[in-house]
Amino acid sequence: MKIMVSACLLGHKCKYNGKDNYSEKVIEYVKGHEVIPVCPEVEGGLPVPRLQCEICNGAVININGESKDAEFRKGAEICLKKALDEKVDLAILQSRSPSCGVKTVYNGRFDGTLVDGKGVFAKMLDENGIKTFDVEDI
Repeated sequence: MKIMVSACLLGHKCKYNGKDNYSEKVIEYVKGHEVIPVCPEVEGGLPVPRLQCEICNGAVININGESKDAEFRKGAEICLKKALDEKVDLAILQSRSPSCGVKTVYNGRFDGTLVDGKGVFAKMLDENGIKTFDVEDI
């Protein structure tokens, strides 16, 4: 089985704050499978570290109100192409991320409030028939 995984979950320091979301549960879950790490935000050209971003009215903005939607969508498209080319069976994605959130994302007001919704990349995967899992469900 081929499993695409948010790179931060595998220990890659690609989060907006320069850290990772290393998950021992994910490492155990993917043992024996082909793993394809991705970070759509980095693929879209955003630096590490970078300003915090959230989805506001359907577009991604940073905490200063600047649009980063083009970078998020470009990175999501690059990673989607990789998923389709590699014929991945599923993707394990980081919770709450404006790229990878599977069930919830932050509300776009930078106040810590979660709302039902998907990140840009998670939504693209779903629209293309690739099963997505929230890391918290592993």
